[in-house]
Amino acid sequence: MAPAAQIVTMLGATLALCNAFVPPVPSTSPRFSKLAAPRRLAAAGADGASTKAPPMTLTEKILARAAGKESVAPNDNVWVRADNLMTHDVCGPGTFGLFKKEFGANAKVWDRERVLIIPDHYIFTSDPRANRNVDILRDFVQEQNIKYFYDITDRGEFKANPDYKGVCHVALAQEGHTRPGEVLFGTDSHTCNAGAFGQFATGIGNTDAAFVLGTGKLLLKVPASMKFELNGEIPDYLLAKDMILQIIGDIGVAGATYRAMEFGGNAIRQLSMEERQTLCNMAIEAGGKNGIIPADEVTTAYVDARNAGSRPYTIFEADPDASYFAKYAYDLSSLEPVVAKPHSPDNRALARECRDIKIDRVYIGSCTGGKTEDFVAAARILQQNKVSVPTFLVPATRRVYDDLYSLTLGGRTLAQIFRDAGCIDPASPSCAACLGGPADTFARMNEPLLCVSTTNRNFPGRMGHKDAGIFLASPYTAAASAVTGYVTDPREVFEFSQTRQPAETLATKAPASVFAKK
Repeated sequence: MAPAAQIVTMLGATLALCNAFVPPVPSTSPRFSKLAAPRRLAAAGADGASTKAPPMTLTEKILARAAGKESVAPNDNVWVRADNLMTHDVCGPGTFGLFKKEFGANAKVWDRERVLIIPDHYIFTSDPRANRNVDILRDFVQEQNIKYFYDITDRGEFKANPDYKGVCHVALAQEGHTRPGEVLFGTDSHTCNAGAFGQFATGIGNTDAAFVLGTGKLLLKVPASMKFELNGEIPDYLLAKDMILQIIGDIGVAGATYRAMEFGGNAIRQLSMEERQTLCNMAIEAGGKNGIIPADEVTTAYVDARNAGSRPYTIFEADPDASYFAKYAYDLSSLEPVVAKPHSPDNRALARECRDIKIDRVYIGSCTGGKTEDFVAAARILQQNKVSVPTFLVPATRRVYDDLYSLTLGGRTLAQIFRDAGCIDPASPSCAACLGGPADTFARMNEPLLCVSTTNRNFPGRMGHKDAGIFLASPYTAAASAVTGYVTDPREVFEFSQTRQPAETLATKAPASVFAKK
């Protein structure tokens, strides 16, 4: 058989299996299903008596729903229906090429309203190859009539692009594409960010993404789950970034390999949706298949205010007697600010133990540390201080950028606080230097410098130069380090409250006259 014929035959067989093993998923299930969802149907035993489905974790319940099954267990291989597929300018072109190669030049995607295309990585650069990638996205969108494409055509002035949003993971949530109980696949490892909304979200490669484009399905091995109980009163100086760096430092960068990291405990209710995203975002830095937090009223308030297309959703909860691969418990009241030293996210140390390490710059940005509340936290430190090293600010999205000029703290906008402190003016929203990028990328480290950063990875070369060193830290620690020029525990430069002051409650909306100039 000719190679081309072999491909067609194999693809046809795969599609046949796919259609055989995945029954339709009901779209009219109740929005809340507290004990079990999908609704547990009695299964007939060998003697004809009904048997109860085994207890499941949160991730297992979502995958069971998506597979059209009553129950699933770790290591089961199941065909899962995707609720959404996300891609961006780095992986989109390759995914589209594979899709056309395997399904045909004139093939159509399985659902044009469930494909989300968000350019964000290599945007504000003169590199012709990077710019060509966005053109390829645009061509595919026009061919397929994709509904959700957040385009950018004028790279000189991002505000001239009404559709451009910024970093995909934060934009997905802000634009209403994250919902409890759904399955999200994305061609980016930090797709797990969306697990904060009580959904299964994971990164996949271009080949798998091409298959999802054509079928809306993917063969998936059900991951075992790990439980992380976060309890106690959160100190005012502690942020979600400290929590996840603490966890990764404990279990290592391979400690959750192909496992679901489920976060729970009474402290979760103290966290905003942005802080919850920070927790789930870095599950991949521990090797996790996904990170996930059970949805609650904080989740539904956020989702219901944005839900694109007003799509109904179902809330799932783990069974009390569900089985976990491992369980960890933390008393957050006893934790201190931490950093991850070069060159690994699990190279954890207390920030105060690194006070003698002189740094060259600070970077506040990325899907992990470039959200509105991250900048509010940094501004809180910088209100009465000036920076002593270059401090780069990259808002994750357009909405975050606007917040810098419309939210006030102590009578000044966040942007004014940063400017008065001596920071470099905020850049256009994008991934920027988080992953290095072309040589002209804003804040890229083209020299072997030391940087304290709110990003998620600190491997050699991650932000540019292979000999540069990156200390991963919370916005509080990053801002404090900008003030001293050394890795600094934020308690050394700021007097925190005895009770926690959540960032989302600190800033207020400025009068229109304050942000006339941007």
